[in-house]
Amino acid sequence: MHLVLTLLRKDFLNFKKDRVAVGLTFFVPVVLIYIFGQVFGVNRKDTGPVGIPLAIVNQSSAPEVVTLIDALKREKAFRVVETADAPPGQPQPLTEEAVRAGFKSDRFRFALVFPTDVTSDARVGLRLKFLTNPRNDIETQTVTGLLQKTIYTAAPQLLMQSLRKQANEFIGAHNTDKFYGEMAGAVSRAFNLDEAKVRDAMARGELPGPGAATGGQAGAPGAAGESGGASAGEFLERVIKIEKEQLAGAQVTNAAATRVVGGWAMMFLLFSLSGMATSLFEEKKAGIFLRLLSSPVRRAHLLWSKYLFGIALGLVQLVTLFFAGRLLFGIDVLSNFGNLVVICLAAAMACTAFGMLLASITRTQAAASGLATLLILTMSSIGGAWFPTSFMPEFIQRLSKLTVVYWSMEGFALVLWNGCTFAELLPTVGVLLGMSAALVAVSLWRFRRGPIFD
Repeated sequence: MHLVLTLLRKDFLNFKKDRVAVGLTFFVPVVLIYIFGQVFGVNRKDTGPVGIPLAIVNQSSAPEVVTLIDALKREKAFRVVETADAPPGQPQPLTEEAVRAGFKSDRFRFALVFPTDVTSDARVGLRLKFLTNPRNDIETQTVTGLLQKTIYTAAPQLLMQSLRKQANEFIGAHNTDKFYGEMAGAVSRAFNLDEAKVRDAMARGELPGPGAATGGQAGAPGAAGESGGASAGEFLERVIKIEKEQLAGAQVTNAAATRVVGGWAMMFLLFSLSGMATSLFEEKKAGIFLRLLSSPVRRAHLLWSKYLFGIALGLVQLVTLFFAGRLLFGIDVLSNFGNLVVICLAAAMACTAFGMLLASITRTQAAASGLATLLILTMSSIGGAWFPTSFMPEFIQRLSKLTVVYWSMEGFALVLWNGCTFAELLPTVGVLLGMSAALVAVSLWRFRRGPIFD
């Protein structure tokens, strides 16, 4: 037994000395648990998305619109934007044209437009237009649900104003006040109906039609659906009519796959290119570097050869994975193929530079692999490869913009979802190239001065 305990102590000491093993065992899981906990709202009071830009174009002076906008500002999921970029102290209200241009540049993905005649239609309490760029299905469904919740529950004054405008048509003017007082009781008294049966009808989503307001046979309990009754959904649509317009991605047949394939492709690309870069340690151990450096080859030459090889491999891998997505899920990669190659090339350059950096700042292959696992999983989770970044706290959303994954995902969305032009893609490509240049510069400095080849 003493020998067993001695060997056990030896194993624990060896494990303690291996910082990579300790990190992968404890640190990496804790980081991922924290990120997933933030996404799914564990121990957070404000669960759900945070800070999604919502553009507001208000062309009306109706008080109902002001009430609704105030309610939207109180919703933490939204960051309401009402003004356009202008010199300090001179804010300019957003116009519909400016908002549509913002959709094109991906500044906005959701917007509400209140026209000048927002309350002029006697048949509708309030009319508004909902502009969307639903490139992420999960985010879009969440935003749509939150807008409906805000409109129909968080702004009761707005509902009361709009409902009162429509109540005459459904139950008669003289019964409107009773309807607002007690829903089921007011309806039963106004139509001389059996209250229990009215409650049953309302539970089925039915409301008495205008003909029931006069009482008599038309208001018989069984006649609610036969006398022009409307479902609750139709009634609410009459209260507030929302016209939806999709400004991008209308031609995409499989929106979910378009996003998911790009995210997983980036994660696997980072792993493969990081593994390729850390193979430098094997070549060093085999003595290949000593033989190469005895020739006119310099350290920078070795790094550039690895870098160019990684770019070529990464480009082929990404294009192959997207074509696999085309075969498996019907993703359209051909209609904007030139720009897809451009963003894949920029992503491959940035990912390869990331792998080179790992190889230059670590001393062993095990340390490089451990650090790569931590950083790649972290970047993939906060960069939008697994789920929308809007579901994370705002400080993580800001951090996500420092990752290669985030900007690669943005580029894939612009190409495959928005069908962007080369000029529209250039800013995103520029960010990736800038990241690549910075990482390569640090790697060259480390390779020239560091001990990795010593």
